[in-house]
Amino acid sequence: MKTIAISGSLRENVGKRDAKELRYEGKVPAVLYGGKEQVHFAVTRTDLNGAIYSPEANFIEINLDGKVVKAIVKDTQFHPLTDLLLHVDFLQLFDDKEITMEIPVKLTGTSPGVKMGGKLVQKLRKLRVKALPKSMPQVVEVSIAKMEVGNLFRVRDLEKGEYFVTNTPEDTIVSVGMSRALKQAENAAKGGK
Repeated sequence: MKTIAISGSLRENVGKRDAKELRYEGKVPAVLYGGKEQVHFAVTRTDLNGAIYSPEANFIEINLDGKVVKAIVKDTQFHPLTDLLLHVDFLQLFDDKEITMEIPVKLTGTSPGVKMGGKLVQKLRKLRVKALPKSMPQVVEVSIAKMEVGNLFRVRDLEKGEYFVTNTPEDTIVSVGMSRALKQAENAAKGGK
C-alpha cells in the first residue's frame, strides 16, 4: 500500500478557540486514535491534500515532533458552505490489528459484451475491505474480460485473498447491460423475420 508522509505539531490547548486560531493560520486540527491515548495535533492544510483529495486508499506516516506513527484517515469534517477541511481523525495502525478501509475497484480487461455494443455499468466504485495492514490491497481488481451482455459480477465472485470484503455478497460490482442501440438492432432483426 502506498504511504504518504506528513508532519504535525502537538497541540497544548484543545478547544474551539484554539482550533479556530489554527484554521486561521492554515492548519487543520487532528486527532490520532487507536493507541493507548488520544493525541491531539495540527497539520498544515496543504500537507493533507494528497491524503484527503485522492481517489486511492493510502497509509499515512505522521511525524509528530520526531515520533513517527503509521495511520489511516478515519474521518474528515468539512465546512458546509466553503468545503474547507475543518478536522481530521486518524486511526493508528498496528501490525497485529485488523483494520477496515474503503478500497477502490479497478476494472481490468476488455468485455466482449461491450465490444458488441453492450453498456458497462459499474455500481460499486469502492469496497469495504478488512485485513491486517500488511495484507491491505491498493486496489481490488475485477476482470471483465469474459463478461457478455447480461452478465453480472458480484462481491461473492471475487477471488479469495489475504483480505476479506465486508460488503454483502449479493452486491453487484459491475454489469454489462443491453444498450438502446443494441435493443433496437435486436428488435429490427426480430421484426424482419
